[in-house]
Amino acid sequence: MPYKRARIGVALLLAAVGAWSIAAQPLDNSWVKPTDLLKGLEEPSQWLSYHGDYTGQRHSPLTQITPQNVHRLTAQWTFQTDTPGKFEATPLLYDGVLYFTGPTTDTGWAVDARSGRQIWHHRRGIPSDVIVCCGLVNTGFGMLGDRLFKAVIDARVVALSAKTGHVVWEATMADHRHGYSATRAPLVVGNKVIIGMAGAEYGVRGFLDAYDAESGVRVWRFYMTAGPDDPGHRTWAGTDPNAWQYGGGSTWMTGTYDPEQNLVFWGTGNAGPDYDGRNREGDNLYTASLVALDADTGTRRWHYQYTPHDTYDYDAVQVPVLADLTINGERRKVIMVANRNGFFYTLDRTTGKVLVAKPIVHTTWAKEIDATGRPVRLPGMDPSEEGTRICPQFGPNWASPSYDPALGLFFVTVREGCGEFFRWAVEYRPGESFRGGVPQRVADDEGESYMALRAIDPTTAEMRWEHRFTTSSGAGVLTTASGLLFTGSASSLVTMDSKTGQVLWGYQTGGNIGSAPITYMLDGRQYVVIASGTTLTAFALPTWAEP
Repeated sequence: MPYKRARIGVALLLAAVGAWSIAAQPLDNSWVKPTDLLKGLEEPSQWLSYHGDYTGQRHSPLTQITPQNVHRLTAQWTFQTDTPGKFEATPLLYDGVLYFTGPTTDTGWAVDARSGRQIWHHRRGIPSDVIVCCGLVNTGFGMLGDRLFKAVIDARVVALSAKTGHVVWEATMADHRHGYSATRAPLVVGNKVIIGMAGAEYGVRGFLDAYDAESGVRVWRFYMTAGPDDPGHRTWAGTDPNAWQYGGGSTWMTGTYDPEQNLVFWGTGNAGPDYDGRNREGDNLYTASLVALDADTGTRRWHYQYTPHDTYDYDAVQVPVLADLTINGERRKVIMVANRNGFFYTLDRTTGKVLVAKPIVHTTWAKEIDATGRPVRLPGMDPSEEGTRICPQFGPNWASPSYDPALGLFFVTVREGCGEFFRWAVEYRPGESFRGGVPQRVADDEGESYMALRAIDPTTAEMRWEHRFTTSSGAGVLTTASGLLFTGSASSLVTMDSKTGQVLWGYQTGGNIGSAPITYMLDGRQYVVIASGTTLTAFALPTWAEP
């Protein structure tokens, strides 16, 4: 009885802090260790995090598949699900097993990486009153020990047993009835599960959370709209003194991590209302920004704001990619970001100082980035009641980029095209749309609106080559040390020469690709795996010798 009462007491304590655990089982540290996460893709038979490693480079050292033999790739197996919607997940790989999430409901699978045979399937329902702006999607798991961690669309964090798929603990991030949601893969650092949220289109207050991997208890939270106790609060002025409380700043993509500085880097989304900034004068920190936070405490070390006083819905959640580059003769530790506002940035990751910043798509809202790092805005480029033509409408979006350190090239999908930006007054009501306007595609830009994969030199932001897609593309990018680039166009997996952009091989998957591929070695064979539609497909070179 005393033991039972003690367990009840622990459960009540966890419930009080927002976490719920069905078992007080410790992590099995014989599985994935923090040191394994630090090694990243050095171990070719593993892919343990959304980006593959902490840098976000999505660059594999594997070389078995080359530009010379990639045409011989064949589908080895296809795993089909009965889940409606579309996959945006990047699978994780550990000890020969692939772990991935699905769309729509709280779902997940474990599949044999050699055969595609299902090992377990996790599926739970979600509330019928979930409020989301942009689809019921999920991009994948985080992993530590024998546990998998995922965001759930109704603003929950769930830990599953990697052995069985059963729930170990879950925690509530925020009230989904007020527009809060969560869709993206967590970043696991040490014993912490770091995870963002979404909902800026509904007047949420953005934040980034860290949860204890063993218990599910929240360790820290950093708000992305500066409250009265934050020096950035003075950037929320205007006629509405409460604008910061529903000012947006979602954190809905997965960030990166610098172990040397113990800093987590995370992009933040648009300010709210999206298109009408008249009641929130000022820069509106820390929306449309990159924040560098201490991984242990969540304390802000520095920030850089790409689009002060954003009225264009220029979410700055794009993946911050880490590298060491020589710029102007000096070796620098940098962060590279292709931003939705149309500019490419290379920042010093120890200070946040801008080293390189130039447009990589047609841009009319700002002329340049000045010596202090602020954009030089062009006159008349504000949304209006009658509509204002502004470029870009999207620019680079959320699709994950890749960086090849040997070539010194950053690869990213961009959208060229302008929008007609409208605004109108909107009043905040919990759980209701809080956009304050809308962009519409410009009717006369036929031939000027298209999507392309571009190779960017991050030391100058100059484009080396581009491949224009004839259809839309929301796929991420993967590169390998053999000089290959894998991505997707609509429902086709496409392979290119990283140096030139020449298309070398393609495969029609039969479903829309909105995820990023991974690659790994098993039994001496290199596999490439991509999620598309509602299926997962694995490719490899044939085992027979070509004559």
